[in-house]
Amino acid sequence: MPETPSPPLAARLPFFYGWVIIAVAFATIALGVTARTSFSLLFPPIVAEFGWDRGLAAGAFSFGFLVSAFITPVIGRVMDTRGPRTVIMTGVLLTSGGLVGATWMTEPWHLYLTLGLLAGTGVNCMGFTAQSQYLPNWFVRRRAFAIAIAFSGAGIGAIVILPLLQEIIAREGWRASCWTLGIATLIILLPLNLLVFKRPESIGLAPDGDGSGGRPASRRSYVIDPVWAAIDWTPARALRTTRFWWVITGYFSAGFVWYAVQVHQTKYLIEVGFSAVEAAWALGLVAMVAVPAQIALGALSDRVGREIVWTISCAGFAICYAALLALEAGRSEPLLYLMVLSQGLLGYALTGIMGPIVAELFEGRHYGTILGFASGGLIAGGAAGPFVAGVVHDLTGSYRIAFLIAIGLCLVSVVAIWLAAPRRVRVVPGRIRDEAKPPTAT
Repeated sequence: MPETPSPPLAARLPFFYGWVIIAVAFATIALGVTARTSFSLLFPPIVAEFGWDRGLAAGAFSFGFLVSAFITPVIGRVMDTRGPRTVIMTGVLLTSGGLVGATWMTEPWHLYLTLGLLAGTGVNCMGFTAQSQYLPNWFVRRRAFAIAIAFSGAGIGAIVILPLLQEIIAREGWRASCWTLGIATLIILLPLNLLVFKRPESIGLAPDGDGSGGRPASRRSYVIDPVWAAIDWTPARALRTTRFWWVITGYFSAGFVWYAVQVHQTKYLIEVGFSAVEAAWALGLVAMVAVPAQIALGALSDRVGREIVWTISCAGFAICYAALLALEAGRSEPLLYLMVLSQGLLGYALTGIMGPIVAELFEGRHYGTILGFASGGLIAGGAAGPFVAGVVHDLTGSYRIAFLIAIGLCLVSVVAIWLAAPRRVRVVPGRIRDEAKPPTAT
């Protein structure tokens, strides 16, 4: 759906229209990402009802991610040519159709088609990846901070929606929860996203609101490698750089560790002695504590750099998996809280800095398409994580090997992002005074 600019409305607002964009993205993330996270709640009753192997059932989540990995570059291209409205509204329709369609499930391929393909690719069209392809256009000085606010919608959505879904599952069954979430996604997000525009320039504004009365910002002042930044980055050029493949490696590893725990956490906690309600609340609590942490760490990355915060986040996931390994010995509330806090307070900060990392390396007119390719690595990791963890459990009767692999990939992800080195192309605003001399172009 093409965007129709409406400059007079934006100009009359007493605040920068970019915050409207952030608010809409917040609501979209709240419903969209929770639709994906809810798979962890649907997973146990679906396995129990149909008697399918865990690897087979978890494979539906991975299948949706795998398909998304292939179509994400296409989404980026559509974002560049048609704008976010077309992409996001398509995602709303696919997600709603997948959730509602799942209620007629009787065979494994139905699960793969509905909650896997339709809902999985639909959420990808309106979730972190899609939002990261246009939100960086609206902010420069507070880029990660603003995006982190939008992405904290996932936490609020989980706090509000996941317990309600678990209550519906307990009272009326998992099908009723799919109906509820599918219809709510449709009637709320379709009209809301009519307010979305790709760039502030399309409605007569400038990033950070500087074109509507604010102090002009010097975008060039953030560049510390002018040779690299001056390149007109196309997808083909980006794909030929070592930096791009380090980003792919870092994102793939992060996607693996993130979604392996998200999908299998509820079932695992039930097995080690927690009730289904406690496991559901743990999933929601992760998202709840992530809300202030995402915002705070996003703001911190605007001051100290993306690599440092990426390291902090990956360390959080490593601690989370270590706590899960320790829970093999049996139920332990302190370990449960350690797992929740490390995952939510630290790990989820990854979401707010994925877009800024690529924007600072490959900013330009093809940014959305390039981020689409880079996000394919994240999504491929998100597909591999749940599937590998499920298969490892089916083969060994334990998640131990899968959790150890995830801890190793946390380290791989950190090293990869430091080698990609966005700090050597554009300095974050908070450190601009610390960069007296630009480094040699790499």
